[in-house]
Amino acid sequence: MNRSTSFFFIALLTSFFCWGQTYQITGKVVDEDNNSIAFANVLLLKAADSTFISGTSTDDTGQFILKKIEPDLYLLQASYIGIGSIPRALDIKNDISLGALVIPSSTNLDEVVVTAKRPTVQRLADRLVFNVENSIVSQGSTWDVLRSTPGVIINQEELQIRGQQATVYLNDRKVQLSSQEVRDLLQGFSGININSVEVITNPPARYDAEDGPILNIVTSKAIVPGYKGSVNGSITQAVFPKYSFGTSHYYKTEKLNVFANYSINPKKEIRRTTKGINFINDGGNVFSIWDTEYEQIDTSIPQNASVILDYDLDARNSVNLTSNVAFNLNQTRENQLDNDIFNAQNQIDSTFTTLSNTDLDNTNVAVDLTYVHNLKKEGAKLSFNGHYTYYDGKSFQNLNSTYFDGNGDFLRDFGFNSDAQQDIQIITGQADYSSPLGQGSIEAGIKISTINSDSQLIFSDFVGSSDTVDASQSDIFVYDESVYAAYFSWVKNWEKWSMKLGIRGELTDAAGTSLTLSETNTQDFFEPFPSVYILYSPSEKHSFSFDYGRSVARPKYNDLNPFRFFFNENDFEEGNPGLFPSFSNNFNLNYTLNGEFFFDVYYRDNGENIAKLVFQDNTNLTLRELKQNVTASKSYGIDFTVSKGILPFWFLYAYTSVFHEEETFLAVESGNQEFTAEVDGVYGYLANYLTLSKDGTFTGEITMTYLSRFLFGSYISDDQLNLTLGLRKSLFNNRASISVAAEDLLEQYIPTYRSQYLNQDNFYRRRPEAQFIRFGFTYNFGNFRLEDNQRSIDKNERDRLENE
Repeated sequence: MNRSTSFFFIALLTSFFCWGQTYQITGKVVDEDNNSIAFANVLLLKAADSTFISGTSTDDTGQFILKKIEPDLYLLQASYIGIGSIPRALDIKNDISLGALVIPSSTNLDEVVVTAKRPTVQRLADRLVFNVENSIVSQGSTWDVLRSTPGVIINQEELQIRGQQATVYLNDRKVQLSSQEVRDLLQGFSGININSVEVITNPPARYDAEDGPILNIVTSKAIVPGYKGSVNGSITQAVFPKYSFGTSHYYKTEKLNVFANYSINPKKEIRRTTKGINFINDGGNVFSIWDTEYEQIDTSIPQNASVILDYDLDARNSVNLTSNVAFNLNQTRENQLDNDIFNAQNQIDSTFTTLSNTDLDNTNVAVDLTYVHNLKKEGAKLSFNGHYTYYDGKSFQNLNSTYFDGNGDFLRDFGFNSDAQQDIQIITGQADYSSPLGQGSIEAGIKISTINSDSQLIFSDFVGSSDTVDASQSDIFVYDESVYAAYFSWVKNWEKWSMKLGIRGELTDAAGTSLTLSETNTQDFFEPFPSVYILYSPSEKHSFSFDYGRSVARPKYNDLNPFRFFFNENDFEEGNPGLFPSFSNNFNLNYTLNGEFFFDVYYRDNGENIAKLVFQDNTNLTLRELKQNVTASKSYGIDFTVSKGILPFWFLYAYTSVFHEEETFLAVESGNQEFTAEVDGVYGYLANYLTLSKDGTFTGEITMTYLSRFLFGSYISDDQLNLTLGLRKSLFNNRASISVAAEDLLEQYIPTYRSQYLNQDNFYRRRPEAQFIRFGFTYNFGNFRLEDNQRSIDKNERDRLENE
């Protein structure tokens, strides 16, 4: 397809619009003497489970209006200074003008705090929602929250869902950074500010085609006037103690809503790694055995500041500004490596030690601006978004190795310095238009995104000589990427059926240039990405759904860099400028029973997936890790989920997945033979959420995660098991809370990864500080009892609706 045709396709898609039939609720809030109450809190909650739908505050005359409410059963309640009106049940089928909501008078203005009864985990039709606000896991960082999210696997510091790398979103805005950069960002953002995490395994057309599964982090947000704030901190005891401190502030007027957060997390972490390589000769026999012990100590003080600002210009126009600044300056990384080399008779042949000290600085600044205009047509709106990210990373490594013979006598020295720097700028612009259409809705939008990355690596100050490291490997790598996208989707609901059809088109124009290699890798293509979602509900207890989506995995700029990072001169990682995009097709078939039991069968054809592969060179005695396109990749499985209240004080969430994974790749150190790595595995997650006191202020959590063998590039891991316990207690009428959590109590959460095929035989086992105890605290000040955007009405009020 030529470019003119591509732009015509994009322009055609932008002519469509979206949203469903909605209504509005108007009313007034008064006291018992019929006096108007200004700035009262008005909440609209779903009747079935009391999840938050909408909220507002009354004006100076006590009047309020709630717009764009979809047809359903709801509860409506007003409150002021902690005193609430009787919840009113509403069946929304058209616009409603209520009489007055009456808030009774009280001589005691202390708020009657309503304890939320919602489940900690919810499974919706198209996603899983992990509600963490006020839970024990929120006492850690946002990274800790994601580690505890059901179905999410942390593999080599990478967030994965069903074996695929997950894309992180913050308030439905993409965080466009690498895995390590995302971790640095999220570790500096306190989990106390997180409302929920949404796990979207097969995203619809409005999301970028390369996103794959999505983890959307939803932050807390005040909806009523006033100021409130909090301070929080934690102490984590692992091998080394770690500390965190954060403060959050919410301020809201009639038009302005502001959230500000700052956190600092001084920490010292140790990671021990055991690595083994059996080098094999042409006869298939082991002739050299390498046993390596790594000890890595990282010291850092990451800091993070965030501001989220919402401002209503008038009844139809609003703007949102979200900004984040993350600093992780003056980091240090100390690596000590001890290597023993044995001959075929398992006799010591030689040894060497490597000391590597690295200094790192990372700065990440992101700004996101959104403008929303609600059109005259009810439910129709137009929005514009602009985003800018600037990332600056520097590292300086000094590496020195000393070699000895089998008797311990000195043989030689080798060492060098490497100086690396990377500057990245990401700019995106997006426009979306939505409107009702008959009994359904349509939505469409366009997006332009650009990435500019400049990287350089300089080797210097060599001591001795090596066959694998030399000054000529210094390089400058420039990567520029532009993606032009448009999408359209149509939603239709009738009787027992619901259908959503979507199509997204993306035009990619990218080039990566290595000055040392005098080589340029280009990507210039247009591809369509269809998506289908069909839901059939024959009764309230049963529902069936099917969804399909096509996606793309583009090479990341870090993966295209041909730079080498050395653990020692015989063990290194390197980029691959020859990577190309891969396309996948994802199919899911779901069945839901009574809203509590979920069955999900999936199949995924990953195509020529980009995988992390490791190859040992049996001639030069090296181990090289790189990204490479495989020749074929697929996975399939069945998931079973239970989300159910067992007893009034006990909510259970259980998730089990039985799966098969396989990847076929070229074994470049084995004569470029094709080899298929495959594994059958089981993943299980069991969470028990307990209310341990009658007033709901004392809660507990017991979770267990099990993962059998799974595929990681050319490696296959063994099983791992994690048991976590936690307790949380609210104090001083919910003004403060304390918590304690212990992780990896059985010390079984550290797998071994082994790559064993043809003439390859190597393994490694990394031992981070997975076992720890964390003590956390939170103290609220200001008008801290202001409800947030996900608070619920007590279960007794929900029962009233069921009796009507």
